Amino acid sequence: MKLYYSPGACSLASHIALEETGLKYEAIAAPTKTKVLPDGSDYRKVNPLGYVPYLVMDDGTGLAEGPAILQYIADQAPATKLAPPNGTVPRYQLQSWLNFVGTEVHKNFGPLFNSAMPEEAKQIFTTNLLGRLKWVDGELANKPFLMGSDFTVADAYLFVVTNWAQPLNVDLSPFKNLLAFRERVAARPAVQAAMKAEGLG
Repeated sequence: MKLYYSPGACSLASHIALEETGLKYEAIAAPTKTKVLPDGSDYRKVNPLGYVPYLVMDDGTGLAEGPAILQYIADQAPATKLAPPNGTVPRYQLQSWLNFVGTEVHKNFGPLFNSAMPEEAKQIFTTNLLGRLKWVDGELANKPFLMGSDFTVADAYLFVVTNWAQPLNVDLSPFKNLLAFRERVAARPAVQAAMKAEGLG
């Protein structure tokens, strides 16, 4: 498999998942700004959308969108319990978490990266974001991970997007359970390996 990523972007979650599985893969840097791959070619020839992550399977099939890629990776190594079995209620709960992180957390962080975004608009997104994180903090009050005792791909995704809080000056200090969660995830060898590979650790 080939994972196209940009350092520290949401693709880091897929990178973490691959490290967790122990599956053989190649990670290829695909900078989101330049779209130029290490060999000098245009990343958009691989993924016309031009963003990350993008996974190319062993048979050459391409897969876009983080939540889909995360579930595909998890299903290649079911013993890791990165995702509950397909067709079960816990699997749909995992999908619910992936959807929530993508649409309620990730997408509220996104505009804060835009230097052209007016401060008033950034404040609206920040307020929305903090409201969602407060709810997540409550959900983590009595369990180590989003789904309970097992680390899943949803945890990898939440960890990665909340990494953006510090550079964007989003204060996570009120969320003690979320901060403890982040420490647990950061301590995982696979997380440390993926971050080091991306030049982040």
